Amino acid sequence: MPLKKLQIAPGIDKQNTEYGAEGRWVDADNVRFRYGQPEKIGGWTKITSDALLGATRAVLTWSSLNGTNYAMYGTNKKLYAYSDGSYGDITPSRGTGSITQFETTNASTTVIVTDAAHGALVGDHVTISSVSGAVGGITQANLQNEFEIQTVPSDSTYTIVAPAAATSAATTGTGTATYQINSGSATSIYGYGWGAGVWNASTWDTTRAGLTGAEGVLLQSAKWALDTWGEDVLALRFDGGLFYWDTSAGLSSNLAATTNVSNAPTKTRFMLVSGDDRHVICFGTETTIGTTSTQDNMFIRWSDQEDTNTWVATATNTAGSQRLTDGNKIQTAVRSRGAILVYTDSALYQMQFVGPPFTFAFKQLGSNCGAVGIHSAIDISGIVFWMGTDSFFQFDGAVKKLPCSVQDYVFDDINNNALGDVFCAANTDFNEVIWFYPSSNSLQIDRHVTYNYAENLWYIGTLARSSWADRGVYSNPYAAEFDSDDTTDTITTIYGNKEGRTFVYAHEEGVNAAGSAITSYIESGDIDIGDGDQFISVSRFIPDFKNQVGNVDLTIKTRPYPTASQTSHGPYAITTSITKQDTRIRGRQLALRVSSDAVDDKWRYGTLRFDGKPDGLRGG
Repeated sequence: MPLKKLQIAPGIDKQNTEYGAEGRWVDADNVRFRYGQPEKIGGWTKITSDALLGATRAVLTWSSLNGTNYAMYGTNKKLYAYSDGSYGDITPSRGTGSITQFETTNASTTVIVTDAAHGALVGDHVTISSVSGAVGGITQANLQNEFEIQTVPSDSTYTIVAPAAATSAATTGTGTATYQINSGSATSIYGYGWGAGVWNASTWDTTRAGLTGAEGVLLQSAKWALDTWGEDVLALRFDGGLFYWDTSAGLSSNLAATTNVSNAPTKTRFMLVSGDDRHVICFGTETTIGTTSTQDNMFIRWSDQEDTNTWVATATNTAGSQRLTDGNKIQTAVRSRGAILVYTDSALYQMQFVGPPFTFAFKQLGSNCGAVGIHSAIDISGIVFWMGTDSFFQFDGAVKKLPCSVQDYVFDDINNNALGDVFCAANTDFNEVIWFYPSSNSLQIDRHVTYNYAENLWYIGTLARSSWADRGVYSNPYAAEFDSDDTTDTITTIYGNKEGRTFVYAHEEGVNAAGSAITSYIESGDIDIGDGDQFISVSRFIPDFKNQVGNVDLTIKTRPYPTASQTSHGPYAITTSITKQDTRIRGRQLALRVSSDAVDDKWRYGTLRFDGKPDGLRGG
């Protein structure tokens, strides 16, 4: 009999049953589609051996006027700058304090520090200097370091972990403390009552900001908004103030290098710089600047043109404000096509520069099409893609809901309490927009869904990246992976670290995962190998791969009925020298699995052909 081709349409289909998805791929990991065929994704390498402290939730890449390339990363603990293979800790300082006492306990590394108005929270970082001398056998040098604060017993005390244990109990000494901005959570947490958040986060018997129900409290993970101001950078921590980093400060760790922006709002959800008109825009910000209690999640405020320090509107400047109405909170904003698209949790607005006296004009573009978080939307060549609460969208002059063949799978799988952590990325070399998200069983990002906008295809996987910058400034995409259990040293020694670390990788580099194998696979739905009413006997198949390096495993699965259990045949190890594979396979429906799990493997699937003949109606 003539050979039969096993025709499988491109893309992943999770909307149907495995039989209903006949002729489609139904599951995959670490696989993308190119030219209509599945292939193993590219690999990645560490850009340095150094780790960043905390979970990275934002990244910005840019070039200075002298051509130096930079990247900036915002974590729940720190703010880092990167250039020429090195990181610098540029976390802003919130002020200094006077330490009036250290207290030690014999044989313990725990030190109680007294500072009358420290304002610190558990997990914050403090750099201690100018210590008067040894305390309880702990040397001056061991006390003059950076520490993560372990506990906060009172408004005037906190504890740290010293690098060496005390040899006696003592209550003595003085020093100077430089406090970094308050740390945030690495995860988004939904809780109830006592223990739902940090102590003293709200006033007793007063409704806590962020309540999502009668008793529930959603505590967002700490995220950043980053944008360039010329060759310098503006940085904003979610629900915090605005900071400025001057590239001339360099990468050396300097708590004074990143400064507060004078006169700017002090509590804002998101920030960006407008296009050629150059206004700094704060979204979900204060109606009265400097009074955090006036934060309005639907309120927008912008600075004077070309001026980061003037925010109060007058007849002689272009500063101003506007409140949106459709929604409960502004989620994010994206520059696109000479305007800014502003997303609430339910609607989309256009913010267009029109000049004095109004500065910006606002127009609602759609309803029931909001975005899920501050990094859930992205512009790619003038088309904006974003994730909503139950659908994916694009804007190309009109709001369009994207038909998605994995939609139910994604939105049934996602952790709804951590929707704000979704990170949308572009990988333009492969025509991909990627949403990284936490699955229902995870507090951290551990899944992704990818839309190939050139081929109109969807695929899924377990690659976990908490932030991603497309190639451009750098020749490869730069992406960050957070591991809450990683105890690798960070770029500076910090005593008392309790949370995980982040490594940054250059993607589409080779075919391995930082030197280790990438496990990749793709599996089809059931395909009738005859007319569906009789068994077919398959005696051989002929594999077809492009760019194959190493072995590829092929597994053929059969069953007599859609609801019956599958029988696996193989895996058959396909080498570059194999021209055919003899088999003894019998069934009504056939499914194909292609996989690899060895270092240096590479492949793109083509079209499998098989030799099959009718084998009667027996078994049914």
